[in-house]
Order: sequence, then C-alpha cells, then structure tokens
Amino acid sequence: MKNAFVGRLVGCFVTTRTTVAVGIIAGGFFATGAIAADVPTNSPTIGMEQVNSVAQLTDVKPTDWAFQALQSLVERYSCIVGYPDKTYRGDRALTRYEFAAGLNACLDKIQTLLAAATADFVTKEDLETVKRLQEEFATELSALRGRVDALEVRTATLEKQQFSVTTRLSGEAIFSRSNVFGGENATGFGGVPVDAGRGVGVQQNRVRLNFLTSFTGQDLLTTRLEAGNAIPILASGGTTPAPNPAFLLYSNEGRLAYDNTSVATANNSVNLSLLSYRAPIGNFATVTAFASGGSHFHYAETLSPYLDDEDGGNGALSRFGQFNPIYRIGGNGAGAGINFKLGNIFKIDAGYLANRANDPSREAGLFNGNYSALAQVSIQPGDRFGLGLTYVHAYNNAGAFRYGGAGTATGTFLGNLLPNSQGALPSPPNRPTVTDSFGAAGYFKLSDRIVLSGWGTYTRATFLSGGGGKGDIWSYAGALLFPDLIKRGSLAGIIAGVEPTLKGVELAGQQRTVVDRDEALHVEAFYRYRLNDNISITPGIIWLPALNQRADNDDVFITVVRTTYSF
Repeated sequence: MKNAFVGRLVGCFVTTRTTVAVGIIAGGFFATGAIAADVPTNSPTIGMEQVNSVAQLTDVKPTDWAFQALQSLVERYSCIVGYPDKTYRGDRALTRYEFAAGLNACLDKIQTLLAAATADFVTKEDLETVKRLQEEFATELSALRGRVDALEVRTATLEKQQFSVTTRLSGEAIFSRSNVFGGENATGFGGVPVDAGRGVGVQQNRVRLNFLTSFTGQDLLTTRLEAGNAIPILASGGTTPAPNPAFLLYSNEGRLAYDNTSVATANNSVNLSLLSYRAPIGNFATVTAFASGGSHFHYAETLSPYLDDEDGGNGALSRFGQFNPIYRIGGNGAGAGINFKLGNIFKIDAGYLANRANDPSREAGLFNGNYSALAQVSIQPGDRFGLGLTYVHAYNNAGAFRYGGAGTATGTFLGNLLPNSQGALPSPPNRPTVTDSFGAAGYFKLSDRIVLSGWGTYTRATFLSGGGGKGDIWSYAGALLFPDLIKRGSLAGIIAGVEPTLKGVELAGQQRTVVDRDEALHVEAFYRYRLNDNISITPGIIWLPALNQRADNDDVFITVVRTTYSF
C-alpha cells in the first residue's frame, strides 16, 4: 500500500512559531523502492511562500504530467506553496515526515471548507483519498507534532540561556608534565656555572578563553583571557642575584609554546592576552587592529601548516618549533596589520606594532618608542605548496630587543641581544638598537600524509650611540611532518634547526670575537594523538646539544607530556 498509491496532493506547508516550512511533491511513493523515507529527517528545509496559481510556479509547465493535479489543489483548495523564488522543485526528494506535514496542512484546509458549509467543493473521490492518506500517515503526523513541540521548548530554553546573540565562546586548557635531564656541567646567563638538568618533574597549566564577537557576520572582535603557572622549564626558580631578570633562566632555549614568565609570575591570575578586531575591506583585503597583545603571526601568513597554533596546545611543543622567529619580533603590542589578496595565489601582508604603545613617556607611545614593521609577499598555488619572503624593520630601546614579547622570547640570550649575557665584551652593548631582518619560509606536501616545511632568518642589528656597532643573528629550521598518522587528526613531527644565535659583533668599527658562537641546535620530536575532537595528548622530547651557544655544555633533554582540552 505504501508503495502503490498515487495521491493528488502535491505541496503544502506547516508553520509553527519557529517557522518550520517544507514543500512537498506527492506524486506517490513509486514502486521503484527509492522511497523518500530514505532521506535523513534532519536535512535542512527552506522557507516557502503561499502562491495562488500554478502559473506563478516558474518550473511547472502545462505539459507536465502533474499540472492538472497541481492546478486542482491550488485553485480549488488553496492548498499549495512554492519556494520564495517562485519555483516548485518537484523532483526534490522528501521524507515521510515532510509528506505528513503537507498532508496535515491540506486536511486542515478541507476541514475549514467543510465547516464553512462549502463541502460541495470536495468530491467523494477526494475525501476517500484523504481518508486513506490520513490513516496511512497517522503515526508520522503524531511524531511530527511531538517533534515540533519539543523544538519549541528547546528554542525557548536557548533564547533564555544563550550567552550572546553576537558572541561565541571558545577555549583551551593545557595540562603539562615536563622534566629536564642532563646539563650537569653548563654555563647560564653571564657565563655563570649552572646545573640545568635537575631531573625535577613539574606539572603546569595554561588556560585560554576566547570571546569571539561578530557584528556583521564578516568581522571578528577577539577578546582573549589567559591564566596559567607555566614557568620556563629551564628557570632557576630562585631570586635574581642582579637587576636583570634573565638570571632567573639557565637558558632561553627550548621554551614550551605555552610557558610565559609574565603570566606565570601571577600564578593563575587572569589577564588580557589579546584584544583585536578584524574586518574585510571589499573582497581584496582584510585589516586587523590590535589594542593589546598583538604579534605579527596573528595576522601574517606564517607558512607553517600543522605546527603553527599561535602558542596554543595543538601545534609544536616548543615556541621555536611553531614557525619562523621573525614573526615574533616586537610582539605583544598594539598596532595594525593588513592582508591583500592578489587573485587566488599571491598575498601581501603588512603591519606595524608598538609594544609600549600605552606608555606616555617621551621615548615610548605608539610612534616614539619600540616598534616593528613587517612586509611580506607569499604565493600558495593550491594547498600543497607555499613560499613566503619576509622583511621586518624594528627599533628598540636599550636592551629591549626580543624575538617575542615580554615573557615569551625564543632563542639564546646572546641571540636576543641581552646586555652582559656573555659576562664580558663582546656581549651586546646596552644601547638602542635598529634591526633589519630577512626571512623565508615554505612548505611542500609530498602527499596527504607527508609534509616538508622550513624557514630561515638573518637579522642585522645596528647599535646606536656609544661609538656604534653591529651584530649578526642567524636562525633556521626544517621539519618533517606526518598528518593523520594512525588516527585522523593526529600528527607526528620532527623539527631540527638553530634557535636565534649571535654569530658576530662589531663595536666601534672593530670586529670582536664572540666566545660562545656555536649554533644553538634544537631538535624536537613529538606525536599528537587525537582522542576525539576536543582532547589530544602529545608526548615529545626536545634535545639541546649546545646550550647557550656553547657546544662544550652538556646536552640537555626536555621531556613533555601535554594534554590539551579544546572547546
């Protein structure tokens, strides 16, 4: 019976307070077996509008086999609807629930006609057909009413409990278990002997909450709150023996992506780590304004797929392993960035950041103090290959240059031009510095499961005043990645490179020898296992064979087990 009858019912609609509307063709459940009940009941529906004549339906012709049935139901019973664009779409598959909804609407119309003493409009044949349909779909009609009632209750609950009509909440919580081995005979900041590998395990955390607000559907206001206690794993943890807080660290290398000395000092107190607003300019550009916490990697294309997670818990383990350190210069500031798209392949990024923009002092503010300006051109023909060339010009007050913002630097002490980091000249002098950095980054997907990526940067530092001088800083790395290894969403990676390393210093026109000038090698291996869409566990190891640019130092090994909860 269910596959044999042919009804004259062709379309109806049902409207509740939640405006659930569906259009139906009831040419029948054909004997082919391809019944409409096979269509998922949760498929999206489209709103409909009442029409008064078949002639209003642009895709129904007088020669169509169903034209007479349509005309009868429209003109005799006013029991038909069309889509907003005046089409009927009679070849669209429907579900039994949809058919039942349309039938119910037509039954209501017929009952209205009968109640109005206009029963002569309804033929005996029509009533017999309607009766059969009513009996056939009694179960579906009852279920549909229940679904609509439940939907109304859920909608009312969401309206009362929703956080905001414009803002959605996302977040991330990181639980980390880390340890350090080796480094018994090493030297730290200023050449002071240290015991970096204490073998003391630590349990640390970092939590982020992102309030993502859109006013037009295309713009985005990001307000990020952050708290944590992740002290750098190579920190001494004691009181500083000198005014320079770098003495708290044995080394600035191998730092984990989520450690932050500034945040950890507050020990899980909440702070604002990012406040930005992004909006499109036509179809060719996007501008991002930063009020606080902005870095160049927040808007510029880093060309480091899978590894770059903006210091989050789903990319590389270390800060250095995520992407080229050039994007960290002058970070944690205020300013703006803009992205231009030239077709589907070429892209230009440019930006300006000042990390003391809120300071009204004479040598601070948005334009008078520390700043960095980036320009980059990149090409990405498809999703398998990308290459970018980057230039960053920066100015920093005495001792303020960093590959990173406050508490988030990467590279050696010497590579970050910290005064007295070698204990004596030719350590970088404590003078204002202008830097010009040139970088390149790219990736190539050998297949969906094998990816090569890498980057390199050369920084030329010019020391101002005091006779002047120059310094050369180098950094580079390569990575071999295996996406979806074992399980979809998982990632295995091997990263090998050199963290920012000072290779030469010239003071007052004379070339000086840097005592510790070995490459600060960094080797990292990890495997991120995706338990589900929200939880991942990442064990890994970081090997530092030349701590503080000195190959004579004992090797240091950092082991990490990172658990990340994302929502």
